[in-house]
Amino acid sequence: MPPILEVKDLKMYYETMKGDIKAVDDIRFTLEKGEALGLAGESGCGKTSVALAILKLLPYNAKIVSGELLLDGKNILTMSDDDVRKTVRWKRISMVPQAAMNALNPVFKVSEQITEAIVFHEQVPENEAKSRSLELLKRVGIDPSRADHYPHEFSGGMKQRVMIAMALACNPEIIIADEPTTALDVIVQAQVLKVIKTLQDELDLSMILISHDLSVVAQTCDRSIIMYAGKIAEDASTKELFTESLHPYSIGLIGAFPSLAGEKKRLKSISGSPPNLLNPPSGCRFHPRCPHARKICVAEVPPLLETHERHYVSCHMVNRHHEYV
Repeated sequence: MPPILEVKDLKMYYETMKGDIKAVDDIRFTLEKGEALGLAGESGCGKTSVALAILKLLPYNAKIVSGELLLDGKNILTMSDDDVRKTVRWKRISMVPQAAMNALNPVFKVSEQITEAIVFHEQVPENEAKSRSLELLKRVGIDPSRADHYPHEFSGGMKQRVMIAMALACNPEIIIADEPTTALDVIVQAQVLKVIKTLQDELDLSMILISHDLSVVAQTCDRSIIMYAGKIAEDASTKELFTESLHPYSIGLIGAFPSLAGEKKRLKSISGSPPNLLNPPSGCRFHPRCPHARKICVAEVPPLLETHERHYVSCHMVNRHHEYV
């Protein structure tokens, strides 16, 4: 069965007065039906830019340089904005935005905001849309009696649940969740993640989860992609990524993450800082911070190659010599 979504060689830059910021540079991956895919990496690595490109919600100074975004084989990038708005957003792909605290309109009741999306995109009577909005709230764990309350009457975790309900309003096939647990405490974060995972399994949704928190990705995703400076460093099943990671950046990220299991030990750290994408390093963008860098890493961009089945790594050392594996 072909993938439901395929990102092929996507390049997306932001135009600034100082030059182009190469935010997304030759990204490629697939999303299968019912699969949960994680996009992880440091802030500024291009995760959210990929999501906005998929929905054609990029800001005015963004430009698609090349590539394709294929939804069931049809390129979203060649569709008109009007067609995307009518046939793709909400109906096929929806998004749970970062910072739900600010995503809801403070002057409308939460049920009105969900109902509006259903009426606009599916042209159903308002009473039917209202009934569906109540069912959606119940599904994400909010008592329907709270439907006519305003956003300020909800806690942060409840607002996030409302955003999840809104994302499900038009029965999409794909949900993009951008940092869905930002600013939530650990207990509420666990509850929200459970809601997302349960709904994904029950509704057979495909999902792209964006996070800089590796524990969120580990709990929720079937496959994971580690991004660095606008490029993919590693793409593998989540289990393989956390137990058999190959790229030095992936190894560094996982080594810097505390574990509750096993003996206490000093956490590792990755020296240096991510590069300025106005003028990224030559060759491998990670080479200035990489303990395994060689001359070839400075001179040549490493290709994203399959080391074994559905495990892709962009690293000269792994692809050629396995020196640190």
